[in-house]
Amino acid sequence: MPADTLGIIGGSGWLGGALARAVLDSRFIDADRLYLSNRSGDHPLAASGAHLLTDNQALVEASDTLVIAVRPEQFKALHVEASGKRVISLMAGVTSQAIRDATGATTVIRAMPNAAVEIRQSFTPWHCANNLSAAEQDVVQRLLECVGSASRVPSEDNIDYLSALSGTGPALPALLMTALARQAVAAGIPEDIACRAARGVVVSASQLLATHEPQAMIDSLVAYQGVTAATLQSLLDAGFERRIGDALEAGAQVARRGM
Repeated sequence: MPADTLGIIGGSGWLGGALARAVLDSRFIDADRLYLSNRSGDHPLAASGAHLLTDNQALVEASDTLVIAVRPEQFKALHVEASGKRVISLMAGVTSQAIRDATGATTVIRAMPNAAVEIRQSFTPWHCANNLSAAEQDVVQRLLECVGSASRVPSEDNIDYLSALSGTGPALPALLMTALARQAVAAGIPEDIACRAARGVVVSASQLLATHEPQAMIDSLVAYQGVTAATLQSLLDAGFERRIGDALEAGAQVARRGM
């Protein structure tokens, strides 16, 4: 990010901190051009050469691009003037308009990473209503790719919906793995074996999806008309896809009405 400085409000939290470490490790930005807010002014990231500030407004003034990585409910207490800055929000349920009204920023980008930022495997959709130049788009894209992959989406409503889909990160697989393990235990499988079997499905076997098209895999397995086909058909007959759709819509509604 030549000649630019980057500031992260909430830069020592789990999300902001993960982003800060990633941008340094990937050499997206030099440490002396990175500013992080921290209430105490003391954090291990200071050893990297990044600047730790206790004053959020001072951080804003030092930064060309500002990332807001605080919890949505903390945003109302964040009083900064960021006119003329490029603001990237990592908050669910806080609209671009609300951010513009509160900060004075004219260029607001909403992005929705997930907990996989910790292993730099997050998929992060992002949206900006402004007409960004090719160079500006490249900066945002490369910044978000420091913690995984990223794609620009055409509407802000897409961000709210994806907050409930990709934004949930490992939550949905964790729910599936827990359900599989509990049902196996209920069927008489020893708990340690049940947990290993469920982990093998969700964590290990699912890695095949990195190189196989999902629907083709489903069709191929169902064609055998065996155990897998019976399992899948039972879920489909019970309205599995509809239930998933209802769940995602419930989460999206929370994001749309604000947090």
